[in-house]
Amino acid sequence: MVTLDRQPASRKPITPWYDSESACLVWIALMFFVFIFGYIGWAVTHETAAYLGYAWVPVFLMAASGIVILSTTIRLVRRYAARRFQ
Repeated sequence: MVTLDRQPASRKPITPWYDSESACLVWIALMFFVFIFGYIGWAVTHETAAYLGYAWVPVFLMAASGIVILSTTIRLVRRYAARRFQ
């Protein structure tokens, strides 16, 4: 009995909409605005002595958005490299 090839060479894998290139670029842009918002919050906490205890919140926002930006950028670069050098 002959088995069918599940993924022929002529087919490209289907990328879900939330992992498409345009969605990743929008995600990076949104996280950039969150990073800027966190930086502004960090600047405000250092200007006002009463808010120094809350400086961890904008630092957390900056770190989290930076990690998302970095991981999404790495994903896009790997995808581009795989397409380019295939």
